[in-house]
Amino acid sequence: MRVSVRNEDVEAVKAQLGREPRGLRAVAHRCPCGNPDVVETSPRLPDGTPFPTLYYLTCPRAASAIGTLEGSGVMTEMTERLQKDQELAAAYRAAHEDYLKRRDEIEVLEGFPSAGGMPDRVKCLHVLVAHALAAGPGANPLGDEALAMLPEWWRSGPCVTVEPYSAPAPEDGEKA
Repeated sequence: MRVSVRNEDVEAVKAQLGREPRGLRAVAHRCPCGNPDVVETSPRLPDGTPFPTLYYLTCPRAASAIGTLEGSGVMTEMTERLQKDQELAAAYRAAHEDYLKRRDEIEVLEGFPSAGGMPDRVKCLHVLVAHALAAGPGANPLGDEALAMLPEWWRSGPCVTVEPYSAPAPEDGEKA
C-alpha cells in the first residue's frame, strides 16, 4: 500500500538523511520548525526486506543530541531501573504493545521485535524518542524521559531548507 506524502516533506527527509528515504509512509511528527522530524515507515521496504522500525527519527540535530545522551550512559541506567521499578516496567511494556499494535495495523511482522530494546531493555533512544513524538506524551515513558533531557534542537532554525514544490509546467500540447 502506497501512502501519499507531500513532495516538500520527501525532499526535507531526503536532505535530513542525505539519501532517499526508504519505505516512507507518512510524517509522524513535525519539529517546531515545521520540518518532519519523525516519519512512519512501512514494515517492509519496497524490496520486501522486513523493516520493524515503524517510527524513524530523521532530524540530524535531534539525532545528534540523542547520540550524545546515549553516550552518557543513560541507557544502562534506564535498563537497570526497568529491573527494579515494576510500575516503569509495566508502562514500558505497554509502550512495546502500543508500538507493535501500530505496526501490525499496517502489516504483521511475525517474530520481529518492536524497537529500541522494548520491552525488557533500552537499546536505542532514537527509536524511543521517535515513538514518544509520534504517539504523544505518555505513550513511551522512557522516550518521554529522554525527550525531556534533550536540548531544544530546533532553536537555531530548521536543520534543512527545501524549496516549495511546484509541479513542472506542461509541455506544449499537454493538459495541465
